[in-house]
Amino acid sequence: MKKVVGSMLTGALVFSLAGGGTALADSHDTEEGASEDNGMVRIVHASPDAPEVDVYVDGEAVVEGAAFKDATDYLEVPEGEREIEIFAAGEEGEGDPVLSGTLDVEEGEAYTAAATNTLEDIELSVLEDNQEAAEGMANVRVAHFSPDAPNVDVAVTDGDILFEDAPFTGVTDYMEVEAGSYDLEVRPTGTEDVVLDLAGTELEEGMNYSVLAVGFAEGDPELDAIILATPSSESMPSEMPQTGAAGTDNTMMYVLAGLLAAGLGAGYYARRRAGASS
Repeated sequence: MKKVVGSMLTGALVFSLAGGGTALADSHDTEEGASEDNGMVRIVHASPDAPEVDVYVDGEAVVEGAAFKDATDYLEVPEGEREIEIFAAGEEGEGDPVLSGTLDVEEGEAYTAAATNTLEDIELSVLEDNQEAAEGMANVRVAHFSPDAPNVDVAVTDGDILFEDAPFTGVTDYMEVEAGSYDLEVRPTGTEDVVLDLAGTELEEGMNYSVLAVGFAEGDPELDAIILATPSSESMPSEMPQTGAAGTDNTMMYVLAGLLAAGLGAGYYARRRAGASS
């Protein structure tokens, strides 16, 4: 069972992680989400064979017992270079971390920090999250974090291929689309075989979606996808947790069965990788 804890700043406000657990967090926030001089970071456990983990930021525990596919809402951290360390759950931050890396946080910016790849080759992948969406529009991008899945194409059902040959570790640029419902399908590159039918995919106005393909194409845990949503800055909640994680009401975090090891949009290497060492 995952738990989010925090004491970076004084005061307390309780939030919940998607799927359960508690967060102890402080809030002194501006109308646009993050407090002055702070950025926002959410953390995702996307390493399919890694154990439950505890996450530390600058030596302080902020998440405890996060399992594969767990994702927090945004938590505030001070601007500047932050050290992120990930330990096997229960190690209390002692010994060698499973993964360590740095994240350069800029004031007002939002980031997703994900532990990715297999445990043997685990790495910290950091994505800069968009916080703007035009009226009537949504933005979508995809990260292919499934270690043994092939490259894939994404197409409109009975229509054109939208994006071709998305590779493992590729993260696309955002693609702007009209808000609404979309019938999409995911296929191994160059084939007509549908590995995932995404009929009726809903993209809401004002939201910025990050789709993370995780799990194994062959093996356990099976292929899966996590969809995280970032609202535009004008619709950010006025109170953001500073050392914890809010629940799904704010992030609209959905877990979809099946494979979405796909690339939406150009620029497959928009991902900015943190300097990580295992």
